[in-house]
Amino acid sequence: MTHLWIRAEQRPNEERVGLLPEGVSALIAAGIRVSVEESSVRAIPIDGYRTAGAEIVPENSWPDAPRDAIIFGLKELPEDGTPLPHRHIMFGHAFKGQPAGQELLRRFAAGGGALYDLEYLVDETGRRVAAFGYWAGFAGAAVSLQCWAAQQRGGICPPISKVPSRAALLAALEEDLKGLERPRALIIGASGRVGTGAADLCEAMGVATTLWGRAETASGGPFPQVLQHEIFLNCILARPGCPVFVPASAKADPARKMTVIGDIACDPSSEFSPIKVYDRITDWQAPALRVHDTPPLDVTAIDNLPSLMPVESSQDYAAQLLPSLLTLTDLSAGVWGRARAEFDRRSALL
Repeated sequence: MTHLWIRAEQRPNEERVGLLPEGVSALIAAGIRVSVEESSVRAIPIDGYRTAGAEIVPENSWPDAPRDAIIFGLKELPEDGTPLPHRHIMFGHAFKGQPAGQELLRRFAAGGGALYDLEYLVDETGRRVAAFGYWAGFAGAAVSLQCWAAQQRGGICPPISKVPSRAALLAALEEDLKGLERPRALIIGASGRVGTGAADLCEAMGVATTLWGRAETASGGPFPQVLQHEIFLNCILARPGCPVFVPASAKADPARKMTVIGDIACDPSSEFSPIKVYDRITDWQAPALRVHDTPPLDVTAIDNLPSLMPVESSQDYAAQLLPSLLTLTDLSAGVWGRARAEFDRRSALL
């Protein structure tokens, strides 16, 4: 019997989950055994999983799960170097040459396990079957506006924390922007999931936006227009051939009006990153990284933005992913077969 093991998230400020209690009921009805770890932080209470028929197991007990169990979490595992003998479903961030990702692949090689990366679960056309993109864009644009508002008052963005809902986020942001003339924002990747979320947030807050897609970036650059907007929101993943939108020279460019970069795609360690003015992610305690002082230029690049609204983002993502989870009984076909082939290909390059 296929056995899916939902692990507790161990990363700070991570309360999301990729399977809801109603999904557990559907999986059990399809003949899949489901174990769910207790969690001290998960936004969805454990009682619903118990009522749905899941086996409840201790928090962070997945290393001792049966070897045939498929371990499902969202964010990274603890970086302790231990071999990984299980099959894991998660966002591994391991296939673009990231140093930590290469170490993760070596751990799988040492243990004999495999990674089914959630970013690489795609249909026959190559489109991802599930993504947190909309909520990443929505929250990323909100944090970028918070960074901008703090600048206008002579400071830098203070720590951020989760909110109970979309409405609560908008209300808090309205307070941050009170008395300030709204900035202008340029969104690259505006037609995708991430860009749509960013555009919706900007519209809700009365921020004028310039929306760019493939047609506007087909020339390959340079793109001086980027510097003429107070806020730049990058909503496209770093891939080979990706143009550079913000070169290192932008920091000292006298024509720059841009003072905040929201790198929502957030992949600064990739050589394909289109933003060359920073080299590390930011976090909830320090959302903004100041990369230039006069005039100021702050970068915000948080890689778990949807966790700002963990309930709504979990509900959305879990609904998208459930049809694929229902096919776990055949890991050699469909989205799982394609994901395994990608893992095998990347592992062969170690």
